Amino acid sequence: MKFKVPEQLETERLILRQFKDEDWQDLHEYYSSEEATRYTVGRAFSEGESWRIMSAMLGHWVLRGYGPYALEEKSSSKVIGTAGFWYPNDWPSPEIKWALAPAHWGKGYAGEAARALQKAGLEYLPEIALISLIAKENQASIKLALAVGASFEREIDFRGDRWDIYRHPVA
Repeated sequence: MKFKVPEQLETERLILRQFKDEDWQDLHEYYSSEEATRYTVGRAFSEGESWRIMSAMLGHWVLRGYGPYALEEKSSSKVIGTAGFWYPNDWPSPEIKWALAPAHWGKGYAGEAARALQKAGLEYLPEIALISLIAKENQASIKLALAVGASFEREIDFRGDRWDIYRHPVA
């Protein structure tokens, strides 16, 4: 299958790549954390649920031609989270998403990944004006969206809560 975006991107400290079967164990560090998932999936996941969400992210690539990447830290070869293009069928618009295990917060990895995704989005998905859909209470993600140049667009009702849409630059 030919994808709309590269299967791998690289930054100074990260490799953004397709998920592999064994990645679920590292990814579970994020999905098993109540603190990390509070504003995304809303609860900690079991090992089986972490594997299934990773499988869904891989399936997204097949259905949409783009999707979330595994974030592999170059220095350790460990998957520290996920970031990429995400557009489930009930989303208001395609988005750039990011999610890191708490041990990797505050190190600039999410911003590094988001900037690479913005660049790839402009190059390979120029017809899509990308957003980030962020829970109103998620101040860390709002701060990151603003830091990478996204701007607040509007507030919406989504899945029973209030969410903010941040629009990424189009040029």
